[in-house]
Amino acid sequence: MMNPEAAQVLALDALRFLAEDGERLGRFLALSGMGPQDLKTSAGNPAFLGGVLDHLLSDESLLFLFAESQGIDADIPAKARRALPGAPVEQ
Repeated sequence: MMNPEAAQVLALDALRFLAEDGERLGRFLALSGMGPQDLKTSAGNPAFLGGVLDHLLSDESLLFLFAESQGIDADIPAKARRALPGAPVEQ
């Protein structure tokens, strides 16, 4: 189990990963309904960061690119997601 602070750090890394590429960021913004100005104000919100990880987890190729860029196993973002608000309850 990942602690919430480590999960937030990983989610911020994921947000930076999305922001590094205009196409990735544009897709995230379009799907979230947010504007670029909303990112700075939302970046400290654990629920928003959970949504960033949800976005990453919804696209396997994006997930693997992120994991590779961070040098982590692809299952780590899912572990981080479970540590943030709004995560689905495990059955």
